[in-house]
Amino acid sequence: MRGVNITVTILIASAFFGFLMAFVAGLCRLSNNAIIRGFTGIYVEFFRGTSLIVQLFWLYYALPILFDIHLGNDFWAGALAIGLNYGAYMSEIVRGSILSVAKGQTEAATALNMSRFQRMRLVILPQAVRMMLPEFGNYLIQMLKATSLVSLIGLTDVLYYGDNFRDNHLSLAPTAYIAVLIFYFILALPLIWFTRKMENASKKGVAS
Repeated sequence: MRGVNITVTILIASAFFGFLMAFVAGLCRLSNNAIIRGFTGIYVEFFRGTSLIVQLFWLYYALPILFDIHLGNDFWAGALAIGLNYGAYMSEIVRGSILSVAKGQTEAATALNMSRFQRMRLVILPQAVRMMLPEFGNYLIQMLKATSLVSLIGLTDVLYYGDNFRDNHLSLAPTAYIAVLIFYFILALPLIWFTRKMENASKKGVAS
């Protein structure tokens, strides 16, 4: 139970960074500016193409040593690593959902003399967000499971205390990891319920 607080707070912080980066990168990938698209593409492909554990170690160990860049503490290093990694994946959901909105919607908004910003904010994005909801819920569950990696940089989460219990009671090692599994499953249950709710919300008013 002592590790639940860290696990939940890391999840909240990493989800905030992840969803923020997903929208920023997803919208930038649709920009007319080739430089913005290029830099965003590098971010997306780099974080999707490399291991989350390596990214975590880079933010926590390598940046301070090589570039004297300090993120404050291990909490922010863990939250940023998970957020940036999953933000790269979710940015493709944002981009794909926006492109999936029927072109007739854009044409109708243009006929009403809306600016590009107004078209995106009032017409396209509200429809696209509904398509994003189920996948965002799935990635939120994935981020919960990814929080277990922060124990590698010394954060005292659920897995950290599970490892401590195993080290002190070697004969009960299977029991310790069964308890850890149960804890993560219990934490995931509200997210699973939330994901199903979002799936139902995304279907409302949509023709089959």
